[in-house]
Amino acid sequence: MRKPAAPLLLLALALALSGCAGVQSALMPRGEEAIEVDRLFWTITGISAFVTGLVVVLVAVAMYGTPHWRARLDRDWIVWGGGIVFPVVVLTGVFIYGLIVLRSGDVRAREAEEPGISVVGKRWWWEVVYTGPDGEPVTTANELRIPAGRPIAIRLESDNVIHSFWVPRLAGKLDMIPGRSNVLTLEATEPGLSRGQCAEYCGGAHALMAFYVEVLPQEDYDDWLAHEASDARPPESKQEIRGQEIFMRSGCGACHSIRGTEANGVIGPDLTHIGSRHSLAAAALPNSKAAIATWIVENQHIKPENLMPEYRIFEPEELDAVAAYLESLE
Repeated sequence: MRKPAAPLLLLALALALSGCAGVQSALMPRGEEAIEVDRLFWTITGISAFVTGLVVVLVAVAMYGTPHWRARLDRDWIVWGGGIVFPVVVLTGVFIYGLIVLRSGDVRAREAEEPGISVVGKRWWWEVVYTGPDGEPVTTANELRIPAGRPIAIRLESDNVIHSFWVPRLAGKLDMIPGRSNVLTLEATEPGLSRGQCAEYCGGAHALMAFYVEVLPQEDYDDWLAHEASDARPPESKQEIRGQEIFMRSGCGACHSIRGTEANGVIGPDLTHIGSRHSLAAAALPNSKAAIATWIVENQHIKPENLMPEYRIFEPEELDAVAAYLESLE
């Protein structure tokens, strides 16, 4: 017995719409620019649906209508009105609306703070540099935190190929071009977590080059930045102390930096407060002790062509100690 088509269609529609939700959905805007783009999108979608429906009705009348109605369609005003006047009016209106949205973005950019935050596209991760409370740079990686309720200018750069910084829930995308700086203005309307993605194919692990943006109340943001500017927490347990010793003697500090220690590498992400991040390896893995250990040993399998070699030199006890040490850096 054949199943009715209607429930299957409704199920398919529900599954399709569920893919439009979440922390990386452009249909769930949480930023001023994204909200305006969302309104523009639904306006154009509504107009397109109306025009499509109108064309379908006219085609049906032309094919199956009575001679009287078919004769009505065979007149010059249909061509002039439907083929010239109507498109010109509608498209002009949409064009003007688009200019208004663009103008609003320009006003918001002028009101934004000077770029105290820079994001640099790497292979294939994100270096994020803040201006700390004392005016000194504070470096982190693969996550961006901003205060809610005010426009924040983000300086976008690249030191290799063209990347594109895109957080669908907050704003449109903007390219990161080697040799120049572009400035993107983010104005989040409320606290919350959003996910972003590199939107320009950059080779290698491009598909695994994502990041998170956490929007905080102003006071929480100030507290977080003050903490982020501090040195790493010294290891406390025996396992953490052992993990730090293994980390240092294995040469990890040649590529990674941990403020307050001898590790001062600049090739890989800064690990000073890695334990407080939402993810590892540019959102390739959730952040946990087990994930850290897995990444150290299997990173080329998880994220092919990334620039970190797989460290299979560690004994299980050593790997566990290093992972415990890195997890403690909150």
